Amino acid sequence: MLHRRDAMMRLGQVGLGAMTLPALLQAETAQRMAKPLAVGSGKAKSCILVYLWGGPPQQDMWDFKPDAPEGIRSLFQPIDTITPGIQVCEHMPQIAQHTDKLAIIRSLTHPSNNHEPSVYHTLTGRVNNNLAVPRNARNRRDFPTLGSIVGYFSPPSGIPASVTIPRPIGHDGVVYSGTHAGFLGPKFDPIETQPPAEVSEKAPHNFALPPGVDEHRLQLRYGLLNTVESIDREMQQAKATRGLDSYREQAFRMLTSPQAKRAFSLDGESDRLRDRYGRNEYGDCFLMARRLVEAGVRLVTFTWYYVAKDGNVLNVWDNHGGTGSLGGITGYQMLKDNYCLPPLDQGFSALMEDLTERGMLDETLVAMYGEFGRTPKINPNKGRDHWGACQSVVLAGGGIRGGQVYGSSDEHAAYPKTKPVSVEDLHATMFHSLGLSPDLEIHDTENRPYRISEGQPIHELFS
Repeated sequence: MLHRRDAMMRLGQVGLGAMTLPALLQAETAQRMAKPLAVGSGKAKSCILVYLWGGPPQQDMWDFKPDAPEGIRSLFQPIDTITPGIQVCEHMPQIAQHTDKLAIIRSLTHPSNNHEPSVYHTLTGRVNNNLAVPRNARNRRDFPTLGSIVGYFSPPSGIPASVTIPRPIGHDGVVYSGTHAGFLGPKFDPIETQPPAEVSEKAPHNFALPPGVDEHRLQLRYGLLNTVESIDREMQQAKATRGLDSYREQAFRMLTSPQAKRAFSLDGESDRLRDRYGRNEYGDCFLMARRLVEAGVRLVTFTWYYVAKDGNVLNVWDNHGGTGSLGGITGYQMLKDNYCLPPLDQGFSALMEDLTERGMLDETLVAMYGEFGRTPKINPNKGRDHWGACQSVVLAGGGIRGGQVYGSSDEHAAYPKTKPVSVEDLHATMFHSLGLSPDLEIHDTENRPYRISEGQPIHELFS
């Protein structure tokens, strides 16, 4: 005899990891809708977050100081862009043709110079002084990442609300805090189809059915579960099972949905477009991000890192220079290599073109930043070191007015000079663009309330 518990467990073992369990998708609707949403006035339906893990150098990309002394002044040259008065790095000539769509914030600031707390802060909007440095493994006490908060306030759908591509931040056996739903629970975790390299665990979500289970067999199992559940409800009339049907339907639709499968595949894209984005992991991720938001995903986090030939995970925007797995090259050589500025220039510019041509840019917020900036002083390896006091952020779409620079840094791009922006204000601005007020509340496992952001939106950035 097949018991109800056995049937539930068997369905839960068929593909998509925990996603097949209706509990994963069952939104806490009553709690979220207990009070009307205080919404922002933004236009974005979705957001693409390009997270340059490691900390990109503001002085060498977006905030040149040509009059700074040698040893501080960039070894790269600034070039003019399509927008009068805005210059960018000589190694971003394609992005230079799209600054009319961009808002460049030159004054983001926070106090940490360490990767782990800075990643946590910039992905969750909260400071956690209890993180282990290094190897701060994520846990269910963490504050939720951006995508999980957006997913929490999104209605259930056959498409996941939040996705991380190609994999979350992690190395040396640990996936970083700040990359999942934390205390909101696994039902609001971003979908992760690949685990980080150097982490011995399977991907928590996999859209491929396991060997020996085809869609026909899945249909049979689903029908069996329906029968068992129906009999069980008639016999027990248990309140706990009421309302479960819609979420089980949603889990089943997501597992077998051609729409979901197509969104995670690039096979239908033309060779011309694939070439335009770049035939590499970064180009594929930019294109995948566009496909996912087009399919209805609300927030896609594209985590940028590189797996070296020796298998070492490298946060290549951390351009100190002298990294053994990269042959000990300088920091400036790192920036010019095929895992930094060249694919960024090609892929990001292609995304701007693609979103514009498809009429999607107004409804898609694109944000690009890392966990911190870089030191004013160039180090002996011709690179720059960690610097939280000042960094640049790029925003586009979602109601953001392009062709503008917000805030400024001092003569060495070391500290904000005008209009300093906190991480909390940046998050509030992103939420505002997505129609979410920072006053909205979430609750932890002990039912303690938290605003989704402690900052305020920067209204000047919007049209």
